[in-house]
Amino acid sequence: MENIMKKLGHCEYPNCPCSVLYQFPGAQPSMAMEDKHNLKDNKELQPLLVFGPPTIFPVFEAENSDKYRFLKAFSSQVPLHQFLTEQKVDPSSIQAILCNPAQKVSADAIRLLPSLRIIVTPSAGTDHIDLVECSRHSIQVASTAGDHAGDIADMAVGLLLDVVCKISSADRHVRKRGPSMPFNLSFGFKLKGKRVGIIGLGKIGTAVAKRLEAFGCRMMYNSKNEKPFVSYPFYSNVVELAGDSDVLVLCCALNEETRHIVNREVMLALGKDGFIVNVGRGALIDEKELVQCLMKGEIGGAGLDVFENEPIVPTDLFSLDNVVLSPHNSSFTSDRFHESCKLAAETLQVFFSSSS
Repeated sequence: MENIMKKLGHCEYPNCPCSVLYQFPGAQPSMAMEDKHNLKDNKELQPLLVFGPPTIFPVFEAENSDKYRFLKAFSSQVPLHQFLTEQKVDPSSIQAILCNPAQKVSADAIRLLPSLRIIVTPSAGTDHIDLVECSRHSIQVASTAGDHAGDIADMAVGLLLDVVCKISSADRHVRKRGPSMPFNLSFGFKLKGKRVGIIGLGKIGTAVAKRLEAFGCRMMYNSKNEKPFVSYPFYSNVVELAGDSDVLVLCCALNEETRHIVNREVMLALGKDGFIVNVGRGALIDEKELVQCLMKGEIGGAGLDVFENEPIVPTDLFSLDNVVLSPHNSSFTSDRFHESCKLAAETLQVFFSSSS
């Protein structure tokens, strides 16, 4: 993949605030910004195809209804080409997509849209977008996630504290317990001294590690490559990392190499007193095996912000007191929500201004 794309930290469009995840060869603004002031005002609303929808969409739609005709593909059950026909929209008129991981932007969808030039996602991950097809058509993929590493790290620590200390379980017990009911709540564990294995020591993983060090945890990690100037022990083998850890925290990206990186072998190596926290992507874990290991007591517990087949969550997890669940909202604080919405609006505004 790296030989067909250039990873950047900012947008190629002048003055654009977004973070470009991938700039493919040939993906260039169709007109320089200095010429935009000479353009005639376009009285027609620009079509904007929406997949997902993104969490920001209700606010984004309300604030930008005078700029775009929103084509809500997420609300249709028919194939995309049929949806566009029903909306009386020429596929060649669509230049931009706003999306999120809830709905994939597939190769078929990209090929259907010959004028598509930019895909904007409020998420940091891009596994819901066919990047190979984007490269073939010189389509830019831009993220408006902003700096979310701290927010996600906070959630990871929160999930770990909750499942290890049994906070949610205790809360449910208090709410149900009557005056004459016995105290039959199982004990939690202390976090200090826990050996924590981070899978994916990038920006998020590093932020998690720094937070957990303050709790007196001992850090170790697995990444694609060993990190220079990092003092934590490095493990190239995830099974060996799990065997030496009390906790695994998943922070890595999802790709073919990391899909089901935590499988049954890894979970058994972690053991019946071990905990898993996932703030990466659901498919990093073999979810069926995870459910079985939790139900059989083969691992101690899990804190999950993501799931393999979102928005579907395995119902077997609902009755387990050793599991804490969150609806993939680790990075969505109120501040980040409004920042992401603003960045998406500015990114699309600059794109359409430079391509009119």
